[in-house]
Amino acid sequence: MQRIGDAAEDRALGFLCLAGLELVERNVAGRHGEIDLIMRERAVIVFVEVRSRSSMAWGGAAASVDRAKQHRLRRQAQRWLQTHYGDRWPDCRFDVCALGPQGVDWIRAAF
Repeated sequence: MQRIGDAAEDRALGFLCLAGLELVERNVAGRHGEIDLIMRERAVIVFVEVRSRSSMAWGGAAASVDRAKQHRLRRQAQRWLQTHYGDRWPDCRFDVCALGPQGVDWIRAAF
């Protein structure tokens, strides 16, 4: 299962890099969970949740990022921002890269 997740992250990372984003960190884990990818798009820090599903059943990959997951990602991002930027945070956003049978669906500013 971990290999599938790593392959999905590799695919999403390649997609985002081709779109002009730069990797800052990968698999940032803490007590609130894990942020799959932290990217930079110009001056904006982008926290990316990568989800992969083999079918569109149950709403597909993007639908699996529910409110509880969003809350955990926000909390982990706050800790990361505090550690790296103190009290002066740059602009940031949360994106979702949903990988499925049709390819990569990049949802900018997903939540």
